Amino acid sequence: MVIDWGAFLQVFVAAIVGASIVVTSYALGLRLLVRGGRPPLVTPAEFTDAITVLTEKQRRRGEKAVAKAARKNPLSDGQKRLSLVGAYACFAVCASAVLGALLLILFNH
Repeated sequence: MVIDWGAFLQVFVAAIVGASIVVTSYALGLRLLVRGGRPPLVTPAEFTDAITVLTEKQRRRGEKAVAKAARKNPLSDGQKRLSLVGAYACFAVCASAVLGALLLILFNH
């Protein structure tokens, strides 16, 4: 049995670079989304014995906190718009990296 260490190194580097691009662009996109005045409110899915489900009062409190954070944003409308465009661009980079990796896997064999 012979191991092609060059191919192994190539796959390892590609995986590290790809994961770094996806994680960094997603994190930056979330940061810009919050900066643009649209912090995401994610309610947990309802699974038995897996995740504690939010009560209606907790959900309203979370929505109130999101609205308060959006009102306290000191940026101008142009700066908010630019942050949102940057956030969507980061999410597009993240999605294209994932799609590109899938296409590589499917059609490069």
